[in-house]
Amino acid sequence: MIDRPNYLTPAGYAALKAEYDALFGTERPQLVETISWAAGNGDRSENGDYIYGRKRLREIDRRLGFLSRRMKAAKVVDPAKQEDRDRVFFGATVTVADEDDNHRVLTLVGDDETDAGKGLIGWNAPFARALRGAAIGDLRRVTLPGGEREYEVIAITYP
Repeated sequence: MIDRPNYLTPAGYAALKAEYDALFGTERPQLVETISWAAGNGDRSENGDYIYGRKRLREIDRRLGFLSRRMKAAKVVDPAKQEDRDRVFFGATVTVADEDDNHRVLTLVGDDETDAGKGLIGWNAPFARALRGAAIGDLRRVTLPGGEREYEVIAITYP
């Protein structure tokens, strides 16, 4: 399924593991108990607790499988240990300016850690691919849904 590593920051891996542990250790056992109780109440065809519980159990098992595969393929990369801090690599926080001198601050993180509202963009996103390897002052052209734009790298920082 996954032909390339799933790059994650240490915090991103910890978040995946925490979600897995919460689902597997807390929510799933409680749900199994509820389903067992509901099954003992008789007719299952009209038992909402039983029907909903089984549906939710399938969703949890599907999510656990997904999280398990993502963690197995994970390659944890600590951006603080990046040696070449003059170029954009995984974990870099980059300030870019467009043609209208609008500044954006973006952090390149793993695809499972993305949150556009916080400026966290996935390592394999088009914007991140365009910025890879860039140095301060470099111009990079990015094709976005609104059209093609050119961005200049203003600053690069690492944690």
